[in-house]
Amino acid sequence: MADVIKCATRDAYGKALKALGERDDIIVLDADLAKATKTIVFKKEFPDKFIDAGIAEGNMMGVAAGLSTVGYTVFASSFAMFSAGRAFEQVRNSIAYPKLNVKIGATHAGISVGEDGASHQCCEDIALMRSIPNMVIINPADDVEAYQAVLAAADFEGPVYMRFGRLAVPRVNAEDYKFELGKGVTLRDGKDVTIVATGLMVNEALIAAEELKAEGIDARVINIHTIKPIDKDILFKAAKETGAVVTAEEHSVIGGLGSAVTEVLSELCPVPVLRLGVEDTFGKSGPAVELLKIFGLDAKHIAEKARAAVKLK
Repeated sequence: MADVIKCATRDAYGKALKALGERDDIIVLDADLAKATKTIVFKKEFPDKFIDAGIAEGNMMGVAAGLSTVGYTVFASSFAMFSAGRAFEQVRNSIAYPKLNVKIGATHAGISVGEDGASHQCCEDIALMRSIPNMVIINPADDVEAYQAVLAAADFEGPVYMRFGRLAVPRVNAEDYKFELGKGVTLRDGKDVTIVATGLMVNEALIAAEELKAEGIDARVINIHTIKPIDKDILFKAAKETGAVVTAEEHSVIGGLGSAVTEVLSELCPVPVLRLGVEDTFGKSGPAVELLKIFGLDAKHIAEKARAAVKLK
């Protein structure tokens, strides 16, 4: 069996920016974190098109907004905690309200930031960005998807929030994978329960599905990479055909993927929905992989939720 390829989605972000650099309209901003966000890859190749805004994320978003009004496609980069949290007001009023062509590259999202601890482990960013009108939200599952998502965001006219991770995660998509903005992807068919996952939880969902298969439970696995606008059609079809749904995300259970899915299905196709994510709590410092287990963000806990969901049918 071939070795599993692992790569952090933040690495794919840097590579995609470099690929976009030949375009005359592309400018990249960073808040003094270029090595960590991987925008340094772009900076080295296109130094005249890179601006270090310093540790001033709110101001960076304002600069990005201004540049977009004169024809530039602007990528503004920082950690998720600062992009979505510290700069929320500027993102809302200066970028989303006028619907400007700014793409926010938010790295180091979720518990898997690891040793940086609770202050940097942003598990609220999707909820924050979902609350803003005009904002598109993308949370890729692996490096293949992340790379293509950045290219798609560059071609999309309007604000986009892209969520990337620090931890190297297994590749779940083939090299010939085609990213479609706003379209969910069925990675595994099944008739008994649907597992709807996003980000690094997609791989865990696939592992959980294999565990459930051994028990006679046939689980469908759907990757929701675009959380807003969410693919209502794929969710409706899955709920109708399997009768039970589990959501899995490296984000708070409040306001993220689980909330988005339950909002859709409560209106279109009410079925039992169980949510797996970070409960109403802050993170803690520690090795990323161990933290994911501590917070129940793994295949074992997804399988447990799936068994419980099936019993509720």
